[in-house]
Amino acid sequence: MTLYEALRDALRAEEAVALATVVELTPEEGAGDAGDPGEHGVGLGAKLLVRPVGAELGTLGNDDLDRVVTRDARAALETGLTSTRHYGPRGQARRRAVAVFIESFAPPPHMVIFGAVDFTAALGRAAKLLGYRVTVCDARPVFATPARFPMADEVVVDWPDRHLAKVGGELGPRDAVCVLTHDPKFDVPAIVAALRTRVGYLGAMGSRRTHAERVARLREAGVGEEGLGRVMAPIGLDIGARTPEETAVSVCAEMIALRTGRKAPSLRDVEGPIHARAGEAPAGPVPGGADAAQGRDGPHLDDGRPPA
Repeated sequence: MTLYEALRDALRAEEAVALATVVELTPEEGAGDAGDPGEHGVGLGAKLLVRPVGAELGTLGNDDLDRVVTRDARAALETGLTSTRHYGPRGQARRRAVAVFIESFAPPPHMVIFGAVDFTAALGRAAKLLGYRVTVCDARPVFATPARFPMADEVVVDWPDRHLAKVGGELGPRDAVCVLTHDPKFDVPAIVAALRTRVGYLGAMGSRRTHAERVARLREAGVGEEGLGRVMAPIGLDIGARTPEETAVSVCAEMIALRTGRKAPSLRDVEGPIHARAGEAPAGPVPGGADAAQGRDGPHLDDGRPPA
């Protein structure tokens, strides 16, 4: 199989693959033959096809350069980013003799939503707008139906932890797990299972009272402080969202902020009512950090919705 046939097949199967191409050669002055890419077999237009695992296909000119570029290409697949990187003729860092364009063909990021509830459809639609592949999973077949969630790429009837046991190994930093169930027998196993994956975003819906009780159950299940720190709960940014659609915007915005490293006011990191009534002060910063807010509950229902 040729390099181009392998690339074609990977794209058709929506498998992650990166194509590295030498796009510029610049002999380095004062380095003699050591700075001349041509002396090391590197040729303009040389290509290397890299998958997340397994052997690469093609060569950029020598094993040393191939090894370093393969490492960087796999890192690019983790983030889905495409970029041009520079190396020495043998892959040396901080050199500019060889410019390699690493084109990342990563599959769409995956959002797994647990809980076939009212908020799920709105979150699924927002996620599709951002380019996510969306899976809705609920153990109750009467609720988990394609008719209720036509925007989903997949609707699964299964327990959350069992589903993650099947697909968790495929989740990475670009992916998201959102737990919207509000039921300990669903959300605690789901969160515990999600923490065993490399998923980049893990959020759980519920009031502060609900999450305080959830944290106690997670600790009983053996989850430590590092694991608890990965859980964004209450889910979403503190933008005063009330409707399912507004909540979906706040969740997606929190995912973007977490991925890009931007500071934004997550509900997890403020205290006070999630849904402030008229005349009440909105949520404010937590004096002692996120954990200090876990036991404080505002005037809202236990499922995190505003009071009637």
